[in-house]
Amino acid sequence: MAAGRPLTIGRSLPAVSLVGGVVADSPLLTEPDVDAVAVPVAPAVAGDEDEGPQPRRGAASTAARYGIDLAELAERAGLSGAAGEASVVQLPRPAGSGVTLPWAGLPPRIVLVGIGASTDTDLRRAGAALARATRGLRRVVTTIGDDAGYSASQAARAARALVEGYLLAAYVPISLARTPSVKPSADLVLLGRDGTRAGAAVDAARTAASATWLVRELASTPSSIKNPAWLADQARRLATEAGLQVTVRGPRELAAEGFGGILAVGSGSASPPRLVTVSYTPPTFAADGKHVVLVGKGITYDTGGLSIKPREAMVPMKTDMAGAAVALATVLGAAKAGVLHKVTAVLPLAENHFGAASYRPGDVLTMFGGTTVEIANTDAEGRLVLADALAWADAELDPDVLVDVATLTGAATVGLGRQYAALYGTDDALVAALERAGAESGERAWPMPLVGEYEGAARSSVADLRHVPEDGKTGAGSVTAALFLRRFAGERAWAHLDIAGTARATADKHEVTEGATGYGARLLLRYLTDLR
Repeated sequence: MAAGRPLTIGRSLPAVSLVGGVVADSPLLTEPDVDAVAVPVAPAVAGDEDEGPQPRRGAASTAARYGIDLAELAERAGLSGAAGEASVVQLPRPAGSGVTLPWAGLPPRIVLVGIGASTDTDLRRAGAALARATRGLRRVVTTIGDDAGYSASQAARAARALVEGYLLAAYVPISLARTPSVKPSADLVLLGRDGTRAGAAVDAARTAASATWLVRELASTPSSIKNPAWLADQARRLATEAGLQVTVRGPRELAAEGFGGILAVGSGSASPPRLVTVSYTPPTFAADGKHVVLVGKGITYDTGGLSIKPREAMVPMKTDMAGAAVALATVLGAAKAGVLHKVTAVLPLAENHFGAASYRPGDVLTMFGGTTVEIANTDAEGRLVLADALAWADAELDPDVLVDVATLTGAATVGLGRQYAALYGTDDALVAALERAGAESGERAWPMPLVGEYEGAARSSVADLRHVPEDGKTGAGSVTAALFLRRFAGERAWAHLDIAGTARATADKHEVTEGATGYGARLLLRYLTDLR
């Protein structure tokens, strides 16, 4: 990030608009700032593979208006119609003043985009491919996601998936956002769609994408800027702007109220810890409404403490507060979407450093509520700050549903890779709802067992609990971490999302961006909007 350049969290997304009509007679295509028309391409129909990839809705009128065979262009470009393919056709300009080409006065580019079988996943991928193919342009008009055979609900769902994918892939890392060589994606116009239902679908897509952008921005901010105080200030500013209630506890309040885990984890750092709560209550909160509390791990940098990490493992640790960013973005998104339930985000923030005051392996901590915990590894700090926050939420907030989200264990990544988060819970209906929300949002989670036989791994001879099992005795590191956290959730309907694998990516792929992915905000927002 350039020296002296202001850091702005909460950037604007590309604009998305809805316009009725068809390509054949739309005056939109003659407007000077429309730089491209994007049309869908589907795989050849089974039995007619010799026909090659087939342009779909809007392609015929586009071909007629431009005087071009789009099927031939798709075949020449080597497209198969698979979701996420994209090819930009740059149309030539006339060689002389006396030459008039069929596309004179029309946008000079046609973008052919693969849509696969037009599932939600396929359309998100199509939207992402279109966003990357149109960086640096001003406006793009598309018929992708519009199908004559769709019902109103199907059309709205398709629009949401397409726009979500487009906006997610339009994200540019905050460190590059003002670099002249890095161009933003174009504003998007959905042709052939208008009306209240389609508009609501686009609004939902924008809300979800905005939440993901916010998580990515916060998680990508260098830890030389992002200490607990800075992150607490960002939460206060964003919550205040949204009209939400916010409370920030500093070291003095944390000590007075007995948050032994948060204080211990932050004890080795020159940047003291914080505990932030952000609350949204809908204006028409009904008696049968739920109170959902989201607890997010907020380690703004993780050296491992005295159990220090190898250098390579420290490099991505600025993103170890992704869980807190997800919880914050979700409560802000819930307010923007007008969710009918009360939502509270609880953000335990600390920097896990080392120094003369660091907590040590062998120490015994007294957590909020009085439970004592024997420390075995200071690099397992996330479950300590979460335990404090969960116990406090259980005792003070009276939630109907308690969900924590955290980049918690490498074991979750080993077991599930980077495509699925590990999902644990004490309530089958809650786990099923979160799994369903993950499938619908594209942020997938895999239900995992809370294996009762492993509970002995938390047994201690000097405290109520040992927070990490003895080496080699149990294995199943993600499971034993979840079992530890369950002890602090009381009797609530509780779920735990271990996003250690999904929160970070090594390369751009479809709607996922390299670095901080923002995983979790869309899943939780979908869960909240679907909650009855």
